[in-house]
Amino acid sequence: MLNKKKFNLDLLKNFWSIAKLYWFSEQKWRARGLLLLVIVLLGTFTVFNLFLTNQRAEFISALSAQNPERFWRSIIGFFSTVVIAVPFVSSYSFFRQKLSVFWRRWMTHSFMKNYLSDRSFYQISYHPEIDNPDQRIAQDIKSFTDQSLRFLVIILNAIFQLFGFSALLWSISKPLVFFVVGYAIAGTVITTGVFGKALVGINFEQLKREANFRFGLIRIRENAESIAFYGGEEQELQQATNLFTDVFNNFNRLIKWELYLDIFRNSYDFITWALPSIIIGPRVLSGELEIGVITQAATAFSIILGSLTLIVNQLDRLTEFAAGINRLSTFSVAIKSPPEVPEGESTIDTITNSWLGIEHLTLKTPNYQRTLVRDISLEIPSGNGLLIMGPSGSGKSSILRAIAGFWNSGTGAIYRPELNEILFLPQKPYMVLGSLRQQLLYPQTNLDISDIEIQEVLEKVNLAKLAERFGGLDVVENWSQVLSVGEQQRVAFARLFLTKPNYVILDEATSALDVPTEEILYQQLQETSITFISVGHRRTLKNYHQQLLEITANESWKLKAITT
Repeated sequence: MLNKKKFNLDLLKNFWSIAKLYWFSEQKWRARGLLLLVIVLLGTFTVFNLFLTNQRAEFISALSAQNPERFWRSIIGFFSTVVIAVPFVSSYSFFRQKLSVFWRRWMTHSFMKNYLSDRSFYQISYHPEIDNPDQRIAQDIKSFTDQSLRFLVIILNAIFQLFGFSALLWSISKPLVFFVVGYAIAGTVITTGVFGKALVGINFEQLKREANFRFGLIRIRENAESIAFYGGEEQELQQATNLFTDVFNNFNRLIKWELYLDIFRNSYDFITWALPSIIIGPRVLSGELEIGVITQAATAFSIILGSLTLIVNQLDRLTEFAAGINRLSTFSVAIKSPPEVPEGESTIDTITNSWLGIEHLTLKTPNYQRTLVRDISLEIPSGNGLLIMGPSGSGKSSILRAIAGFWNSGTGAIYRPELNEILFLPQKPYMVLGSLRQQLLYPQTNLDISDIEIQEVLEKVNLAKLAERFGGLDVVENWSQVLSVGEQQRVAFARLFLTKPNYVILDEATSALDVPTEEILYQQLQETSITFISVGHRRTLKNYHQQLLEITANESWKLKAITT
């Protein structure tokens, strides 16, 4: 019982931690105004519903009494109410959906801002429990806003109808009111106690497994050429089949529990069809009440019972909603919180400075389980180049990650300028979704560079015909597919020469190029005033740098000058 209470409290706490962000944001007054309008329209609908119920009872009693005048008067009253009620009901649905889409827009922007700030999108890769962040932003937020308003409206509607129809039912039969309350409490206790927590866990697992299956299919699409070259179709099929089997097995568990819930819920609902007639039927048979009262009492009983048994009727949707809340809550915490540092460990100091250097740096993997290099100290003079070499897995690229601030596990200090003064060229260049011009100026968005200057740079990197080949600089293509890796690396160098950063870090940035092309690019880099660090394996790279940092596999290093 204590665990169940804690579970419910944690769920409410997680819900409020996400929901309050919007309702206390800069858009809070519009949000609250729309919510108030929705509530007013909902209350109006309840009044109309009460009136329509009374009119139905009236024309049924008129038919029973064979009173034409009373019958047609009640029919006219019924349809007059319908004509007035329809615009209110339709407006209520419109404004509820409007509020939902405003809320989703604000939450999506907020989550994307946190996700793409302070490199959270990178750091989150070290949180294996935070799977598929794309789905959490694109799908879980939509479900959260839609379902939050849906359940709020259901609850408010239940409250309004509970008070309105309880008064009506009380005027017909006081025992029936007591009976419906007791019946509702019994149904709710059984539903939450037997089905609730089990279905929340199964729904959470289903969301996770569906996302993993979709991600597996996306990976096949993104790596189609590599898989085709390897001939790895059979293995990919097996892996995708395994992911879908996880989805299938968990879904079988889900529908089994939903079957049990449906058996209980349908039995519970069907019984209510006869209960009002059984309780007040004798009074109708004795002539104490009119026949229309049966319809009136049955409607009131059904509405009150539905209001009191929200959990019984909505449990399947509530469990899906609860699973989505948990996913969004853990994601929100992960993108806002810095990584935890294990007890007894420390982090590297990053100090903003006008020069680039390392002081007594000992670098560890992000999980602190392995030390890569120990006690490195060096300084890179302005305009010079540093080459980092060593065996695979020795930590060469990890030093670059530490300079960029991706990894901070270890001790010592890194002195560097602001990151907007440094351009990083990875081995596999990132090709943005956009035009060729956007590719060449990435990540800058406000550079005013003429087409002539761009073409001159393309000629410098041996891509003179690139714009002509695709029909101009403003043509949009899937550049990661239409350009070879070697062309992509030359595009990256074009970015370098166009954006002109003060510092550049190159991680195997010419690995797909032949030696003569590499020579051309590095010679042009040397002609600039840019300070640069390169990671590579080719010995020819020594020709373009002034210092060599050699990393060995046993955490040691050597720094020496390069003489040419």
